[in-house]
Amino acid sequence: MTRVDVLVGDDELPRCAWVGADPEYARYHDEEWGRPLHGDQRLFEKISLEGFQAGLSWITILRRRAGFREAFHGFEIARVAALEPADVERLMLDERIIRNRAKIEATISNAAIALVLADGELDELVWSFAPPTHSRPRSLSELPAVTAESTALSKALRSRGFRFVGPTTMYALMQSAGLVDDHVVGCHRAS
Repeated sequence: MTRVDVLVGDDELPRCAWVGADPEYARYHDEEWGRPLHGDQRLFEKISLEGFQAGLSWITILRRRAGFREAFHGFEIARVAALEPADVERLMLDERIIRNRAKIEATISNAAIALVLADGELDELVWSFAPPTHSRPRSLSELPAVTAESTALSKALRSRGFRFVGPTTMYALMQSAGLVDDHVVGCHRAS
C-alpha cells in the first residue's frame, strides 16, 4: 500500500513518507523518532541538535551527528559548559558539524544553564510539557509546526536563558523525543 503520507520501503515496511528512501533516515525513524527519551544529557543533546537543525533539514544533522558528538564531548553537559572562546574558534573550523557561531555559542551557553539545574530537572522540565492526550495524525498535513505545549516549553526554556529553543524547534524536539507520537496512520510504527 503506497499513499502520499506513507511509503513502503525496500524492506516492505510502511513508513511516514518524510523518510523517503534514505536508509539512515529509515533507521532513525524506526529506532528513535517518537520513542520516549529521558535523561538530562540525552535531552540536552537533542535540544542542541534541534537548535543546529533550525533552518536546515534533519537529515543534514543526522548525517553529522557523530561529528557533533565528538566535537561536543558526547554532549556531556559539564564538558560543553567548560568550552572557551578558543574552543568556539576550533569548532568554527570543524567540517563535521554545522559551523554557525551563534548556534555553537548557544550550545555552550545552554550547557552552562543546564549545569546549574538539579539532576533530573531538565528531563522533568521538558517532560512536564508533554500533552496529556495526542491524536494520531491521519496524514502528514495534520502535523503541526507549533502547539500550545511547544510554545510553553519554548517560553519556559527561554525564561531560564536557553537559546535556539523556539516553538517550532521545540515541537520537533517533542516529536523526536517521544513527547508526542506523530507516526501517521498506516506507518508500521503507529501504535
